[in-house]
Amino acid sequence: MSKNSWEKSKLVGPDPKNKQLTASVTGIDHFGEISEIPVVTERPLTIYLNSQEIVTAMTIGDYPSLLALGYLKNQGMIKQTDQITSIEVDEDLDVVVVRTKRETNYEEKLSRKIRTSGCAVGTIYGDIMDGLQDIELPSSKMKISHLYDLSRKINLIPSLYLEAGAIHGTVLCKDNIPLVYMEDVGRHNAVDKVAGWMFENDNFGGDKILYTTGRLTSEMVIKTALMEIPILVSRSGFTAWGVELANDLGMTLIGRLRGKRFLCLSGKERLVWDIETASSENIDETYNAGSKLA
Repeated sequence: MSKNSWEKSKLVGPDPKNKQLTASVTGIDHFGEISEIPVVTERPLTIYLNSQEIVTAMTIGDYPSLLALGYLKNQGMIKQTDQITSIEVDEDLDVVVVRTKRETNYEEKLSRKIRTSGCAVGTIYGDIMDGLQDIELPSSKMKISHLYDLSRKINLIPSLYLEAGAIHGTVLCKDNIPLVYMEDVGRHNAVDKVAGWMFENDNFGGDKILYTTGRLTSEMVIKTALMEIPILVSRSGFTAWGVELANDLGMTLIGRLRGKRFLCLSGKERLVWDIETASSENIDETYNAGSKLA
């Protein structure tokens, strides 16, 4: 798919040409020659919910309102039924304030912070597991042909990664169509931006696929489950707890996606083998062998 094709599509995504998202840095290369390259920026963004300061996140700075909404939604601080009365972004102070009609106070919750394994240091709270047992992920299906097609299409999307590297991407997809592509220095931020878009647009997660360039950790599985998305895909690897949580939640977890190779360590029942790249006889063998490599 050409660049013009992406421009004509409805894909929501980053602007690789936004000069505020990169900085030019001069260094010396392996030949001893002076080289000037673009690198991604990092800036603090402090998120408030009504009058309460919640967190300061390190981010590239685009889509601050979606990042704030998604973070608050994934932390259980705002509900799908909440009425958002305003979102105020102060670019000079690097602050975003989300205001709700419902009064909020999360003083006790904020005292139970957990630093995660996410790049740029993610944060979740001690009670985030409380609602997971009530989540029932839909028994949707995914064609293997769609998986391979998505991998190809996502690699062709204009991105900050291609411009400057050192960044993670997360893509919300339906079937073989990328819908929303978000990037950030931390994969958790990119996921939260997608969650913010879903919240803002009241978008249903049960028929979607979430693709990430980052590792499939417990935090990624938890956030995906809270977004009610049943299928999580990555070109990277797994952590043991991420795999365990995915199995407990009934989530399809696919990693190490490269070309037409992948490992599914949870939720194989959602896969539809509609092409002849793997035979149905060796699915169980591949699945069980892969489980030992998480």
